Amino acid sequence: MMQITGKIIEILPLKSGTSVRGNQWRCQEYILETTGDYPKKICVTVWGDRIDAFSLQMAQQVAIEIELESREYNGRWYTTVRAYKVRPLELYSDNGAPSGFDNEPPFPDDGMYPF
Repeated sequence: MMQITGKIIEILPLKSGTSVRGNQWRCQEYILETTGDYPKKICVTVWGDRIDAFSLQMAQQVAIEIELESREYNGRWYTTVRAYKVRPLELYSDNGAPSGFDNEPPFPDDGMYPF
C-alpha cells in the first residue's frame, strides 16, 4: 500500500450497476490535489460501503492509503487508484507542525470488490 495526501478538489458523479455475477456495486471518484512545489491531480476511486464510511467532502485535507492496479483491455492499459483508508488531516497540531495520523478511525479492510 502507498499513501498520498492532499485536498479534495472535485467529487465526480456516483456510479453504480450490476456485475456479470449479478452483484450490485457502486463507486465514487474524487480528484485529489497533492501539495508541494509541483502539485499533482489524482483521481482516487472509493468502492461500496467505504463511500459512506469515508464521507469525503470538497476542500477536505486528507491522507489516503491507496492501491494501484492496472488492467489491459483491447491492447490498452488502464490504471485505477483505489482508496482503502482515509484520514482527515488537521492543518496544524498544537505545536504548529502538520498532523493528521494520531487518531486513526477503525475502517475494516474487507477486500470489497465489485466483481
